[in-house]
Formats: sequence, structure tokens, C-alpha cells
Amino acid sequence: MIQVDLEEERKEILKRYRRILRQAKPILKEGDAKLIKRAFNVSLEAHKDMRRKSGEPYIYHPLEVALICVEEIGLGTTSIVSALLHDVVEDTDWELEDIDREFGHKVMTIIDGLTKISGVFEYGSSQQAENFRKMLLTLSDDVRVILIKIADRLNNMRTLASMPRHKQLKIASETMYLYAPLAHRLGLYAIKSELEDLYLKYTDTDTYKDIVNKINESKSYRNRFIRSFIQPIEEELNRQGFSFTIKGRPKSVFSIYNKMKKQGIPFEEVYDLFAVRIILDSELESEKADCWQVYSIVTDFYRPNPDRLRDWISTPRSNGYESLHTTVMSNTGQWVEVQIRTSRMDEIAERGYAAHWKYKEKDSSGKGSSGLDDWITQVRSMLESNDGNAIEFMDDFRGNLFHEEVFVFTPKGDLKVLPFGATALDFAFEIHTEVGARCIGAKVNQKLVPINHKLKNGDQVEILTSNKQKPTEDWLNNVMTSRAKAKIKDALREEKKSAILDGKEIIQRKLKQMKMDFNSETVEKLRAFFELKTANEFYYRVGKGIIDPTTIKSFKDFKETQKLKHKAIQEKVKDESTFTKEIKSLKGPDHDQLLIGEDMDVVDYILAKCCNPIPGDDVFGFVTVNEGIKIHRTSCPNALELLSNHGNRVIKARWTSQKEIAFLAGLHIVGTDRVGLINDVTKVISNELKVNMRSITVDSDAGIFEGTIKLYVHSTEHLDKLMKNLSQVEGIIKVSRFD
Repeated sequence: MIQVDLEEERKEILKRYRRILRQAKPILKEGDAKLIKRAFNVSLEAHKDMRRKSGEPYIYHPLEVALICVEEIGLGTTSIVSALLHDVVEDTDWELEDIDREFGHKVMTIIDGLTKISGVFEYGSSQQAENFRKMLLTLSDDVRVILIKIADRLNNMRTLASMPRHKQLKIASETMYLYAPLAHRLGLYAIKSELEDLYLKYTDTDTYKDIVNKINESKSYRNRFIRSFIQPIEEELNRQGFSFTIKGRPKSVFSIYNKMKKQGIPFEEVYDLFAVRIILDSELESEKADCWQVYSIVTDFYRPNPDRLRDWISTPRSNGYESLHTTVMSNTGQWVEVQIRTSRMDEIAERGYAAHWKYKEKDSSGKGSSGLDDWITQVRSMLESNDGNAIEFMDDFRGNLFHEEVFVFTPKGDLKVLPFGATALDFAFEIHTEVGARCIGAKVNQKLVPINHKLKNGDQVEILTSNKQKPTEDWLNNVMTSRAKAKIKDALREEKKSAILDGKEIIQRKLKQMKMDFNSETVEKLRAFFELKTANEFYYRVGKGIIDPTTIKSFKDFKETQKLKHKAIQEKVKDESTFTKEIKSLKGPDHDQLLIGEDMDVVDYILAKCCNPIPGDDVFGFVTVNEGIKIHRTSCPNALELLSNHGNRVIKARWTSQKEIAFLAGLHIVGTDRVGLINDVTKVISNELKVNMRSITVDSDAGIFEGTIKLYVHSTEHLDKLMKNLSQVEGIIKVSRFD
């Protein structure tokens, strides 16, 4: 057993507590320090016998969460108290009423929002999604719930190393699915970047370490480069009397990884590996002019890339972010991103929502209202009108956490901010629900366009409507915003209700004519016969005329033959051994195996078609509703959603060194074309490694050769060896695996 030095731990706990007080000192009002001390003592007592997976005292967690709230987000006393107490109700005998009595209603409301929902969840629903919904619903009352939850998640991610592998995958994916976009949306850029980096660290450790090592290797060169890059700018800024600081920083590990993945390039080819940030001490009224003046100084020394100018000072992002970004060419032929902002803008960029409120209170001009308030108002209305299931709700909410935006104008010149990729139909619903529901097309910059036309920055949009128009199912594929999706779903739900009632009446009449009882058993059999998921779906199709009522006669005939079949099977399968034989005859004797679950048992499974895992891949098992266990790669495009919304159905899985089974894999090859290239490629595949090919497609254009090959391999090592040998063929530039 590990020996614990309790005296050392007590000192460490007090040291962390005092650090919180030190950080909070500038914002504490009279009586606040006493309140924080009381919350600390309650939390210390409540968690006194609890330890984290790492072996540390549990109290470290609430202390760290409170510190993140005050130090990295800039929240006040109420949030510190709530963070210290956030697990007390969930883990101990304390009730919400006790919190209300001791610390007030505000703190109680926040803790209620942070406390997970307990209880049994029906199969097919998602406990995570339900918990997210509960937490997000408190956005209507208090944004601090979300901010403390993000702090809580950041501390969990920082201490993820002590968790078992499948838990790491679940927590990291959940973070990437919801918390990182949420931090971005609330303007917490530093936290968002750290969450993304930690996600990569635990889901693709090798790539993460590789990028970190390469960033570290280039550190001294980078520092020298940045020093020489900023020297002329610094001298000119001093000459013109600016008060400023300049920081150079590398891009986050995740954003480098993203670039490498999206553009299919190695680390060395990511061109804007670092950014330089110029922060000015500027008066509010002269901020804009000062930033543009500094831009002018930077571009006097270095040539800018005209396609990479981003002006978020004239039109701030809807999460309050303000900055001027340009990418310039250095004297050594490297692109460098330069960000120009004031210290006010920098605090809002780093601290997000909390800083936004601080400046809003100071700003008497009324200009303080930003897109962030509009977004929160929009989310509140979405939360109030949403009555779908929790997973549908999560999808809608995530649709609201868009990264890029387009700025478009109404015919009268009013500015509307929409997510990147938004259509004319999104714009119509942004104006009014009725305008959206009756939209038949639009005029964009005076040109007629269909409802699915994607809008670009600066477009001026006029919506065309008709009283005969109404939303259809296809419309959901033509919109991006959750507002439009929610309104279309509402309209479809209304229409569906009346179609279901019509269908039900038709079925009742038809069964009566055929002298059959209309009851739940008959309806269930009808549903199964027409292979539909629910009885309502069946009624709907009948009501809409998709299922012809006359086909119900064929159901009656089918029912008779089924009775006879069922009787025959019952006679054939008499005991367990004959049942097993029947199953084996269906599945074949060599049904392959994998170690699955906590006890690493050998269980039947299916390989997921979306990512085609092969032995050696990092995988997890997922319990499906009707297809048993499916095995996915951890890098599968669907992994993020499965692990986030259905973590309770994820089980451990790993390959065992097993008999040689061939698995299908795909390779993408790019190179310069020459005579005999294909012959050399196929020779490597067939002769050297005795691999069977399923298909090969090749395309050559202007001397560039591109090909895809599908082949059977035994494991990841086998595939890696093959890729290495192929990349050594003369003329081959790049070999990569595809799903």
C-alpha cells in the first residue's frame, strides 16, 4: 500500500487554497473571504475520506477548478464558492436545500446545474446527452454554470493520465465533441486550445508526441527568427510613441495536426507554424485607428498576403472576439501570422465571457452589447422550444457552436451574422419563422438563387415567399443553423401528427373490412411486416399514401405462412446444443475473434464498415441496439459522436496476436508519372509481401499520377511495412491509408 504523508498533504491543500485567495484578492468585497473559507471547510470535510484515481486527496479537484475559474476565466466569489462545492451534493449527504440555506440561492442554482442527473435511462437514450441538456438549460438562468463546467472539464483532462484507456477515450471524445467548441463559442481561446491538445494527447499519443518533439526541436531557431522578425517593427513602434508588448508563440499542437491532416502534408510543410501578437495600450476611442496604424507599420516592412487579412475590429466575431489578423512574408521566405489588438481585446480573447461582462459594465455608451449576448438569447429561445430527444438536442446545440462566420446584409443594409456554409433558407429563418416557412428562393446581389444557395461574406439577400409554400423533410439538408432546423422540425411535426391520425383511421377501417381485430398486437405485427421502427411511422406512411392500404391483404396471407414456419422451427430446435449448431451453421465455423470487455473475453463482434479496423489498430467496442458489438478504430470519423453521446455502451477491445486473417485496407498513392510505374507498384505488393489486391484505380494528369489500391493485409505492422516499401519506389511522392 502507498504510504501517504498526511502532514505534507495538509500543507499542500492550504497552499492551493491560499493561492485562490491571492488570485481573487483584487475582486473580493467585504465578507467574501469568509464565505470562500466556509465553502472550503465544507468541501474539505465532505471529501475528507475520498481520493482520486491518481491517489491524490479528492479536495485537490474542487480547489483546482476554483483556481481555473478565478485565474484563467476571471470569475468572482459566487463562482469560486460554487466550484469548491460543485461535487458535494453528488458525492456526499449534503442536499441542495443545505446549500441554499448556508450559501444562498444563487450558489444552489449553479450547483444544481452542475449536478449530474441520476436514475435509469431507457435503452437507446444517452445519459451524457441528458446531462448536457440539463447543464445547458441553466444557461437561461446563469452562464456561470457552463463556465465552471468548462473549468471542471479542463482539470479532468489535465489529470486524465490516471484513468483506464477506455475512460480516457470516452472523456477525451466528449471534451472534443462539446466542451472545446463551447469554450471557443464563449471566447475562451486558451482553454479551447489546451482541451484540443489534451484530446490529441490521449487519442493519438504518437502523433501528439511527434509534433511536440518537433516544436521543441525548432524552439531555439524559432526564438531567433521571431527576434529578428520583430526588431524593425519594435523600433518603428517605439519611434512613433506606442506603448505595447509583442509576443511570439507557436500554433497549438492540435491546430498543426489539423493542418497536416486537412492538407495531407508533413510537419515541415505547415507554413504558418507561429504567430506574432502585438498588444497595444490604447484608449477605447482610438483603438481602431491605432490597430490600423500598426498594420500599416507591419506591412511597410513585410509584404502581406491579401487573401489572409481578417478584420474582426470593424465587425467583431459573434463571441466578442476582436483582433486584426494578417499573414506576411518574412525576409527568409516564411509566412508569419501577425495579430494586432489592444489589451482590452486581448483580455476578452483570453478570458472570453467574463472579461466581456467586465468591459460591458464599464462601457456607458451602450456599445458594449455584442454578438455574444445575441447568441445567448438565441440559445435560450432554442432551449425553451426544444422538445425532441436529448441527442437531437445535442446535435442542434452543436450546430450553434460554429467556428467560422459569414456577414450578410438585408435589402435595407442591416447586418446578419450566420455560420459559414449557411444558405438563403437559413437567412430567411433568421429574419422570421413565417418568412422561412414560405421561402421559395432568394435574390442574392440582385441575382435569382435557389433556397440552398450558400451565402458569402458581403452578400445582400432578399427573400422571395409564396403562401402556397410549406417546409418539407429535404429542407433539413439545406440549412445549417439550429434555429432554422428547430423551426422546420416544428412544422414537420405538426404535419406528421395529422398524417398519423389519418393513417390510424385508414388502418382501423381496413382491419374491420378484413374481420381482424385492431389492437396493439396486430399493429406491432403490421409494423414488423412493413419493416418500420415504430407504429407511428407505419401510420404516417399509410396516412401519406406511401404504403397502399390494399397491401394489408398480403400481410394477412403472410401471417398464415409464418404460423406454419414457426411450428417447424420449434420442432427442429429442441435444446441448447441444437440451438448452438443452428447459430454456427449461420455464422460459419471460423468466425474470427477479439479480446473484449473488462475481463478481455473472446466475444463475437462485427467490424464497422465506416473505418475498417485491422489487427494492430487502436480500437474500441460499441454495443449497438440490434447488431451486437461493433469494433471501431479510435480515429473513426464516427468515434467522436459514439464516445460522447453513448459512453455507457463503449467497451474495451484490443487485438490479440492471432492466426493470419486477411483484412481489407485502402492505400492512396501520389507521384510523378513515368513508364513502368504501375508495374513497379504491383511488383512490390504481389512479389515482396505476398499480398492479395482487391482493386486498383489509377489516374494520370499532366505528369501527376494518382492511384487508390484496396488490398488484404494481416495487421498494422504488415500495412506499415508495405507503405514504407511503396514509398521507396522511384517517382512515388506520398503513400497514405484511407478508410
